[in-house]
Amino acid sequence: MRPAKNKFSVLKQICDLIPPYLVNKLSKKHGVNSRCRSYSAWSHVVSLIYAQLSHALSLNDICDSQKNHSGALKSIRGATPPSRNGLSNANKVRNAQMAEELFWEVLKQLTSRHPQFINDRNYQQLPHKFKRVINAIDSSTIQLVAKCMDWARHRRRKAAMKIHMRLDLQSFLPQFAVIKEASTHDSTEAYELCANILPGEIVVADKAYVDFKHLYKLNKRGVFWVTRAKDNMKYEVVGQHTVNKKKIIRDEVIRLSTGSSKKHYPDKLRLVEAKVEVNGIERNMIFITNNFDWAPSSICLLYKSRWGIEVFFKQVKQNLQLTDFLGNNKNAVLWQIWTALLTYLLIRFVKYFSAWKGSFSRLFTIVRGVIWDRLDLNSIIQYCGTASSKNKIRGAPEKAFQLVFAF
Repeated sequence: MRPAKNKFSVLKQICDLIPPYLVNKLSKKHGVNSRCRSYSAWSHVVSLIYAQLSHALSLNDICDSQKNHSGALKSIRGATPPSRNGLSNANKVRNAQMAEELFWEVLKQLTSRHPQFINDRNYQQLPHKFKRVINAIDSSTIQLVAKCMDWARHRRRKAAMKIHMRLDLQSFLPQFAVIKEASTHDSTEAYELCANILPGEIVVADKAYVDFKHLYKLNKRGVFWVTRAKDNMKYEVVGQHTVNKKKIIRDEVIRLSTGSSKKHYPDKLRLVEAKVEVNGIERNMIFITNNFDWAPSSICLLYKSRWGIEVFFKQVKQNLQLTDFLGNNKNAVLWQIWTALLTYLLIRFVKYFSAWKGSFSRLFTIVRGVIWDRLDLNSIIQYCGTASSKNKIRGAPEKAFQLVFAF
């Protein structure tokens, strides 16, 4: 049995998940349309999605491959191949806020048309007893070259961007993101990340986000939070919460004792110290929270679920093209990062719609190997099956770039 044929390429089937009117609408809103001549905003978006799916290493890689497949490219709503200078200029001067808004609008459209897309549990470590929304917040650093990207320099010889993310662990999809230079501390971005979290929802973060002024604001808004205590946190015990048992060393009611911390968080807190297994070794960890009703074991499980956002960053950085950049200026880097997140979203939707049970990484490599082939996308996924399937589909790297000789 072979994959079913399709009139259009796999790349077109993926790009068609973006609503037809959306790119043109956003290009007018952000002034991109006025900068377009022969190379449209839609062609620009398609080129950058192709760069992510094919792991293109350079501008020439993208331009030559798309020129050699110009017929298949034109079927993607009239997209045209770029010249090297045209693509470089588009990345440099076209407003990257368009790429950011495009990601959020596509996410909004897909989730509104397919509500189950965000209700499907995609992270197995999510505590099943919690029916509330669990938000994990964290950041991930993208290393840049300090010599030619000095606008992102945050140390004498280092330059980097940071993705500050709020991830809904239920849907395993971003809910809010800030992408900027790595010069600011994580806790300063927490205010913006948590600005629209609703009362009753849960925030889980590591101790880099411990800012008692911000945590107290969350508490007053009715938002529950769980984090780890910093090693130098000063407090006094004002009561015993539950009887210690199993791997729970202590469960106490505390109050902060230092002047500034006590001023910023005058209410009581709950402290849970437990034995937690990390890489096969048991370690003592101290958690703090503003919830006094959950079992201490549930607090440990909630913090453990925070690892989901690390898995998300791993999926994005290992599969998408976030190590080699197509431009040195800030605008070009932002275009590439936001398009990487958009590509991740589209492949995740393919995963949901086709009921793919394998890993995201394997699905991504399957798509990458047949990106220009005229095969039915769902049929390809069914044909490949699981890792133990006898049917194999070979990714042909030569299809991404084909030499044409003229005599």
